[in-house]
Amino acid sequence: MSYNSTGTIITRLTVKYQITCAAQCANLFTNCNTAVFDSLTIPQYTPSLYRWNTTGITVAGASSGSGGTADNLLYAPNGIALGSFDSLYIADLNNNRIQRWLINASNGTTVAGLSNGTAGASSVTLNSPASVVLDSNDNMYFTDTNNHRVVYWANGASSGTTIAGITGIAGSTNNTFYGPCGIARDSSTGTLYIADTYNHRIMQYLLNASSGTVVAGGNGAGPGITQLAYPYGFTFDSSSNSLLIANAQTNNIVRWVLGASSWTLVIGSPTGSSGSTSTLINQPIGITLDPIGNIYVVDSDNHRIQFFVAGQSNGTTIAGVTGSPGTSQNQLNYPCWVIVDNQLNLYVSDTSNNRVQFFSHS
Repeated sequence: MSYNSTGTIITRLTVKYQITCAAQCANLFTNCNTAVFDSLTIPQYTPSLYRWNTTGITVAGASSGSGGTADNLLYAPNGIALGSFDSLYIADLNNNRIQRWLINASNGTTVAGLSNGTAGASSVTLNSPASVVLDSNDNMYFTDTNNHRVVYWANGASSGTTIAGITGIAGSTNNTFYGPCGIARDSSTGTLYIADTYNHRIMQYLLNASSGTVVAGGNGAGPGITQLAYPYGFTFDSSSNSLLIANAQTNNIVRWVLGASSWTLVIGSPTGSSGSTSTLINQPIGITLDPIGNIYVVDSDNHRIQFFVAGQSNGTTIAGVTGSPGTSQNQLNYPCWVIVDNQLNLYVSDTSNNRVQFFSHS
């Protein structure tokens, strides 16, 4: 196994347990880390179905599902990202910190926030970070959800800088957020895309901009084709210059072409119906693409990861057991995030089990 590289408290929509939107981004963001637009280098073939080992390996946190603030534990992990030197970056939501784990390590290191889990709104403290993306130097960009901001934290730095939003102020103007969760970064331009989850929109921030532009949603929560409903994770599809967005409340994945005024349905119900069949999903949170356009969806309330071949709306369960939460190595419990490495191995934030699981591609 290897890590081959690449307001107030907000509660879950279904109130199965209390976590912030980030934990939605925990039950909930591109890779918010494979949503970074860096391409992966893998053989150009469509992966065969059922080619992932359905028994996971715990690579961060306790395999038993125990949560805590110790450096070998996590508490509702959300967004995850692959960094250099076989490292995994984890938005440790309820511990208000970003953790870095090296391959085969038994514990993580706090690289942003306080190691003891204390929340705050200063340049050194965080409050429910939901998702994280990296640049080529492992500098971090992450959503600090309950501080309603996006933070830049240089690799090795002891403090961060607010680069979008206003710390501690929830709003709906073009320079404020309300519970931002997912984040993506265009590595070629430095442009950031942020899921402004409780404003039901995706915002675009150009490099060094002090305010953003609405590029998807912004018309209130709802199932209409000009609306989004609690978007958490999203990813960028460069082949169509579009965002694939996980609409948690309306139980679907939609495609919003940049510059368009509405979306088209990709996966799930157009009316918001939930389900556990191969064509329906229930509170999708995280989403990512592989380099040939196949889609991986964190079907949170079904406790599974669904795989959709590019262009198809009929999915296959490749991790977790549909409708069966648990702590066994073949089970998930309200997972939040998924990323794939350059060998198509899966890394899954198993949020309510307070761990990150690795599922190898065979």
